[in-house]
Parts: sequence; structure tokens; C-alpha cells
Amino acid sequence: MAETQRHPFLHGLSKHRGAPPTVVVIFGASGDLTARKLIPAVYNLGVDGLLPADFFLVGYGRKAIPDEEFRTLAADAIKEFSRRELSHDVWDRIAAHTSYVAGGYDEKAAFDRLAAHIADLEKKLGREVQTLFYISTPPSVFAPILQNLGASGLAGKYLGQAHHAKVIIEKPFGKDLASAVALNATIRSVFAEHQVYRIDHYLGKETVQGLLVQRFSNAIFEPLWNRNFIDSVQITVAEEVGVGTRGGYYEQSGCLRDMIQNHTMQLLALTAMEPPVSLDAESIRDEKVKLLRAIQPLALGPDGDAARAQYAAGMIDGKAVPGYLQEEGIAKESATETYAALRLSINNWRWQGVPFYLRSGKRMARRVSEIAINFKRPPGALFAEGDRFNLATNTLSFQIQPDEGLSMILNTKVPGLETRTQPVKMNFRYATTFGSNTPEAYERLVLDAMVGDGTLFIRGDETEASWKLYTPLLEAWAKAGRDGMDTYPAGSWGPPSSDALLAKNNHVWRQP
Repeated sequence: MAETQRHPFLHGLSKHRGAPPTVVVIFGASGDLTARKLIPAVYNLGVDGLLPADFFLVGYGRKAIPDEEFRTLAADAIKEFSRRELSHDVWDRIAAHTSYVAGGYDEKAAFDRLAAHIADLEKKLGREVQTLFYISTPPSVFAPILQNLGASGLAGKYLGQAHHAKVIIEKPFGKDLASAVALNATIRSVFAEHQVYRIDHYLGKETVQGLLVQRFSNAIFEPLWNRNFIDSVQITVAEEVGVGTRGGYYEQSGCLRDMIQNHTMQLLALTAMEPPVSLDAESIRDEKVKLLRAIQPLALGPDGDAARAQYAAGMIDGKAVPGYLQEEGIAKESATETYAALRLSINNWRWQGVPFYLRSGKRMARRVSEIAINFKRPPGALFAEGDRFNLATNTLSFQIQPDEGLSMILNTKVPGLETRTQPVKMNFRYATTFGSNTPEAYERLVLDAMVGDGTLFIRGDETEASWKLYTPLLEAWAKAGRDGMDTYPAGSWGPPSSDALLAKNNHVWRQP
């Protein structure tokens, strides 16, 4: 009892997931991601008893903010964005260990002040603590932050010990292969790879984590998970929203950089990789890298493996919305794609000849992310006669968002005196089975970084393998300008050129 009173976070603490005493430093502490995701994630870990007994939260940013004001802003963020209501009992314990340090990202003296602040926390605690740096800033300041973490000695703190310093880096990890290589070189000049956690929040989603479980813990799937039984794979990451006020950022990014190269490729890697030898982080990440390196170079040009488009004016939820070129901050001759579709070929024994179709876009018919495994049709000898047989392709679909779960389309007999068939869908939903208040992706990822589990994070060679595939396509699109740019009405499922990409193989996009 005395130990629980001295360390209130010990109450209910999971021994399996327990982290050492930790200081989490958030760079970009006044930013949108911190308010919407990071502060609520820390709070909910506290509610679940998963924060270490000695936990400290330090915000860092250019703007000078008193500690008490930063705590107030954090509490307001929890009230607005947390999946749970604010409990003053939990928040008061976190707030008592929450502080703020102001300084520039290229200001070495400010990082020295940060180091002194962390040393003071250790002195008051009477023990060494692990420091986890979360870089939640624009990529333009990644390099100075990393360099100053090295120059101040913070990056090398306790290196070689179990509670060494760690760094979480938000995407984007470069904008092409050359910039990704340069960023990785900067990272490795300061941190060892095992200290680095490149975060993609899609990997923290329950269905993405469950994909490995579904694939490798169910014996009915593995014998079928290959070219002999699977006809094609479709991965869709669709958004209803347009660019909104992010036009300036999006003009520098585009759909391929913003969604395909990172989120969508992570889904592809987990879907298609070989079984790892174990569930440890490096074994899983090794197989992901092997898979990415097995993807064949994209055929470029009008009849190649890619299509791009911009949304035009249309209707979303019964309301008229403008086209991309009419959005605020968008150049009238913009050649930035808001939609991209790709046909990928994987040159290995398991997937030879199986096309993988990827698509992502803004202002599409609805918000949905899914992986659809389309199986080959059985021989038509038994059910090919007449119009009584309505047969569909067997499809296993993993819904990533918004309704997390999976479904299977099967063909079955319609009750009656005649033999008639009809496809039916078997559904599993996380919310129905386990309740709707599942942890947010950032909760899982922040906790994993604290305990040193890199499974759901991206390794440096993984980022470079993905950029190596897409950099030639980006360069070709940049050279072509608006030539070859298709359009699609807002509220639709994409442009004609995307449909044509599949039609070459007698396939069609499924509508999730």
C-alpha cells in the first residue's frame, strides 16, 4: 500500500507492458498533433495504469508558455479530443509532473537548458530516467532538432543501458529517395538505429495489428495465401475530406507522398510478407523489407502502372463542394494529384502473377480504409448454367477504418425448392464484439516506444526501399506537369483512368 501511495501510477500497472521511469519530451508541443493525439494518448495510458510509476511530460516549443498554462492547454485538449472524459484524479497526477521548456529548434543553448531540466528531474527523483523525444514538428526542423539532441548530449544519454534515450519521428521521412537517405544519415549520425522509432499511426490501428494474428494464427488462411488461390489484392485508403486549409502543404506533397508511400505501403507489406521466424520486432521488419524489395519497378507512361487525378466539383453528403483547383492556396495550373492508383507486381514465389492494386484519394465517396483479398473463382462446371446462379468472388476484407473488423463474402443457396445461389457477407466488428472504446493508435505506439518494442515502427532501410520504388514515378509526373492528369467528381470513387488500370487484367475496383 505504501508503495502504491508513493507511486500512484503503480496502481493497476501491467507488469508485461511496464516501462521504466520515463521523461517524454514533445517537440512541437503547441501543435495540432500534440493536442489532438499525443496529450490524449498520454492521458489514456494513465487511465489504464500503463504509465510508469515515475513519469514526466515536458513540452518544448518556440513559443514561451508558463508551465501552468501548458497544463491548462493539455487539459483542454483532453476534454475535446480524448476518447474518455477528463478524470481529475488521473490528470492531476500527470499534471503534477508536467512542465514546459521554450526555445528554438536550432538553438543549442535551449537544448542545454532542456538537458539541465531533465537532470533536475532525475536529481529530485534520486534515480536515472529514460528520455523519449517525440519530434512532432514540420520536417524542415527535423535535422536541427536531431543535431542539437546530439550536441547537447541528450541523444547519447545512457547509451548501452536498458533505459537509453529514444526518439520518435513523425512522417514524412523525406520527399524522395535522396532526401530519405539524407535524413537517415542525419539520424544515424546522432542516434543508433535501435533508438529510433519512425512512426506511422496506421500501424497502431487494431485491425492492422490484427492482420498478423489473422494471417498466422489461423491455419485455414496460410495454405490459401498465395498465387495458387488468390486472384488479386486491392488496398483502398479513401477520404471524404478535401485539402481544406492545408492547401499550401498539400501542394508540396500530393497523394502519392501523403498516403501511398507510407500508410498504404505498410498495409501492403503486412499483407504480403512472408511469415517471420518470430514475433520480435526485427524479424517482422526484416520480412517487410524483403517484400518491399521484391516489388518490380513501375512501368511509366500513359500505359504504365499508375494513374493520377484531381477532384473536380461535386457533392459530398448532399452538399456542393469545390474542385481542387478552386480550393484556397491551390495554383490554377497545379499538377498535384489528389488521387493515385497503382498496379504493383511482386517478384517472389508466393505472389508471382498476382496484381496488387493500391488507390488513395481525397473527396471520394466515403471515408474508408480496407484490404480486400480476392480469391480465384472455382471451376464453373457445376454452377455455370442458366440465370439461377448469382455467384460472387470470394473476398476477405480487412476494414481498417472507420468500422474496424473483417468480412468474408461467400456464395450460399437461397432457401427454396430450386437450387439458386446468392452471395452473403459474414461480418466481424471490433466494436460489436469487444466494445467501441478501443485504444487509439497513438496510445499503443507511445507505449511501445516507452517499453522498447519497435515492431509497429518503420526501420530506416524500409523507408528507403519504399522511396526507391516511387521516386522514378514522382520524377516522371513532375516532368509531365498536367499532361496525363485525369479528374473525378467529388463524391465518386475515382477517375476513368483508374478503372482502365484494372480493366487491363479484367478486374474492377470493389466498392467498400
